[in-house]
Amino acid sequence: MSDLNSLFEAAVANSKMLSERPDNATLLKIYALYKQATVGDNAEKKPSLTDLVARAKWDAWAKLKGTAADAAKQQYVDLIASLRD
Repeated sequence: MSDLNSLFEAAVANSKMLSERPDNATLLKIYALYKQATVGDNAEKKPSLTDLVARAKWDAWAKLKGTAADAAKQQYVDLIASLRD
């Protein structure tokens, strides 16, 4: 396993142990970076406008289209590290 993958897995574990719950915008960024890093570009059907949470998550992930998995992993690692400081 590469160093980046190890750092990413550690960041995923650390994200569950943050001392404070991040704000909603940060949570969406965490979600989107995780999905981009692990799944790739968003190819799922766009949720209904009435499902606000699913739609916000879908939109956040869709904004990362074209971001390489390794780049998303590094951004995820950096974001979680900044939240732990």
